[in-house]
Amino acid sequence: MIALYILSFIFIISPFFPATGNPHWFFRTPDFIRLQSIFVEIVLLVLLILFEDKFTILSWSITTALVVVIIYQMVKVFPYSHFYPRKKPNYPSKGCISILAANVLQTNTNYKQFESLIEQYNADIVITMESNKDWELGLEQIESKYPYSVKIPKENFYGMHLYSKSKPKNVTINYLVDEETPSIFLEYPVSETRNIFIAILHPAPPSPTENETSIDRDAELMLIGKEIEKKDMPVVVCGDMNDVVWSRTTRLFKKMTSMVDPRVGRGFFSTYHAGYFFMRFPLDHLFHTKDLFVKKMVRTPNFGSDHFGMYYEIHLKKNDSTPSTSQLNGDEKEEVSEIIDKASD
Repeated sequence: MIALYILSFIFIISPFFPATGNPHWFFRTPDFIRLQSIFVEIVLLVLLILFEDKFTILSWSITTALVVVIIYQMVKVFPYSHFYPRKKPNYPSKGCISILAANVLQTNTNYKQFESLIEQYNADIVITMESNKDWELGLEQIESKYPYSVKIPKENFYGMHLYSKSKPKNVTINYLVDEETPSIFLEYPVSETRNIFIAILHPAPPSPTENETSIDRDAELMLIGKEIEKKDMPVVVCGDMNDVVWSRTTRLFKKMTSMVDPRVGRGFFSTYHAGYFFMRFPLDHLFHTKDLFVKKMVRTPNFGSDHFGMYYEIHLKKNDSTPSTSQLNGDEKEEVSEIIDKASD
């Protein structure tokens, strides 16, 4: 029972680590494993009830704490489950673009398998992350159908490529936080008279093998949020963000930009790790302004990467010009500034 008590104690306190605001990977990891830890906590609760011979103050305290932490975590993840009530996105459409976005895994060589997905979904825009020169050469076949491209081959697992059927406008390659992690900004026609601003990003995650803290990742999202605040047009942000949608940083970004997460009420769409069903997290995201809606959202089959790809059909609402205004309060604005300043330092 002592081992059960110790394990219970670990899973009681660790879900609250992200709330401390500490950017170290050790304190951010519990955000990623909330779905898995809920399962473990339920198992621990059942074991306590079954095997505790005589409940003491200690065992009652642990049991109560497990119930509280399960509820706490379920409240955080519930909006991204199928059970959360939502309106079906079936507005009149004034135009549509489709995006196939995938972290292809630099060491993955299944180029033909990914080409088959490109042919299957026939998206207007194809985005690859972790794509190096080998991937660039491996996807040369699609350039007859996707004549416009932005190519940033890198060998550091942060390369990025974009292929499109129509010519994008005002394309810029940015290194918002450091010179190793690019992002792409562009405008793309969604109708004869409107363009969508699209930001594609792949920040480095907090981990013991990469960035020790989440400072750079958090700052990149905040900097893109500030860029979006300047835009007077529909906006889409997508990519492998190496963060979960219920994290403090992502929620700050959503409040800052008033953007919509189309995952709400549809499911978790856990994209990583494609090889281990019991250790999957929703890391690949798309957010959009309120004058757009996502009618179709699909996780692709596995093509050899450690991520699944995501396919989206994004529509321009016919009768909606809702402006995106920040919903941050004073303390939250100060928090955003502090996040950016830490990365600058």
